[in-house]
Amino acid sequence: MTTQTALIVDDEPDIRDLLEITLTRMGITAYTAPDLASARELLQQHKPQLCLTDMNLPDGNGIELVHWIQQHTPCTPVAVITAYGSMDTAIESLKAGAFDFVSKPVELPRLRELVNSALKLSEPKARETAESDEPGLLLGDSPQIRKLRTQTKKLARSQAPVFISGESGSGKELVARMIHLQGPRSDGPFVAVNCGAIPSELMESEFFGHKKGSFTGAVENKQGLFRSADGGTLFLDEVADLPLAMQVKLLRAIQEKAVRPVGDTKEVPVDIRVLSATHKNLPELVQEGDFRQDLFYRINVIELAVPPLRERADDIPLLAEHILQRIAREYECDPAKLTPAAIERLKGYEFPGNVRELENILERAFTLCDEDLIDAGDLHLGGRVAPAGSVPAVREQGLEADASTAPVPEGEIDLEGYLESIERQAIEKALEATRWNKTAAAKRLGISFRALRYRLKKLGME
Repeated sequence: MTTQTALIVDDEPDIRDLLEITLTRMGITAYTAPDLASARELLQQHKPQLCLTDMNLPDGNGIELVHWIQQHTPCTPVAVITAYGSMDTAIESLKAGAFDFVSKPVELPRLRELVNSALKLSEPKARETAESDEPGLLLGDSPQIRKLRTQTKKLARSQAPVFISGESGSGKELVARMIHLQGPRSDGPFVAVNCGAIPSELMESEFFGHKKGSFTGAVENKQGLFRSADGGTLFLDEVADLPLAMQVKLLRAIQEKAVRPVGDTKEVPVDIRVLSATHKNLPELVQEGDFRQDLFYRINVIELAVPPLRERADDIPLLAEHILQRIAREYECDPAKLTPAAIERLKGYEFPGNVRELENILERAFTLCDEDLIDAGDLHLGGRVAPAGSVPAVREQGLEADASTAPVPEGEIDLEGYLESIERQAIEKALEATRWNKTAAAKRLGISFRALRYRLKKLGME
């Protein structure tokens, strides 16, 4: 077994001794240096798997060492020891390429967590990304996607908060998941939350948890999203939708690395990496006072832009093939192919909904096309394309008679469930009328046999 090594850089002998003892007890051989010059020598001589450096050194500062390591030994993760409360310094070190930071006075449990995470980066472990992650955003060979893959891999080695910007449907959550899977937290949980989907009155409880009896309806203890992501990654999607009151509490939780459940008097430490995203213009919201500037700087240590699909049209054929194969597997049908005309039509389309819209277009075309070939006309790109299963798609598939005669329930309704019930009734009637002959039922409904199989699978009627 290879001995793990680390370099400690600090001008205070007591700090060096404390850190060396802690690392030695963890089974790590520690080298120590009091200044930048000797640190550079030891880095070249021993090539340690981790470097811990103080910010203030006799012949420079920790940021200079971070830059030097980035140039000469980029595979060595470096963590910076900052003064208590120096969040600006910590953020500066992360932007320079530091793996993470720890504040003085050094808390040993936090230090051990940091060291264990950093050493995982040196393990010769193959981190393969699952092909099943849809919609396959990282597939492609365009310059934009190659750059995105390189950036994602590099950011996975850091613990810096990353803000992922991009249009709706461009695949921001997939990029966040890829950062998680390629980093040292890949064995931990990946918890994604849509901040705009949580009612404001439940937001604190959802994020931080609550104690039983802390409010009406709290019939048992709840862990909360932060604690569910402990040891892993918390992805805050549509972070711009957070109300200002919650932004304050979120900022404190991120800075203190601890949360206080509703109804509790104690804070609970959490070890998470925060990734966030939104399709909105966050700097503009900061200027307008709708998003806190201090929280913006805390989550936007590094920004990663996801390109829209229209800027990488050459990737569409590969993406389309991947999506069609996934649809065929899901509905146990033979995969459909795109004609050259269909591919050219897709490549010339603007895709306001990006990869998500491409999925909807192909799923819809898959159910409507004849045989196993999707032509340009099957794509229905004359105007805005409705998602597969929406009202226009239902009408095109010959079910409009049932939709027009079905009574609309009183009060609030679940539109998606209501439309599915109409489809279900129409299909059941057609199957009964044809004595469960699927080919005849499809003809009676005015849809293809493939479309009927798709519907039966989707509605759980097989």
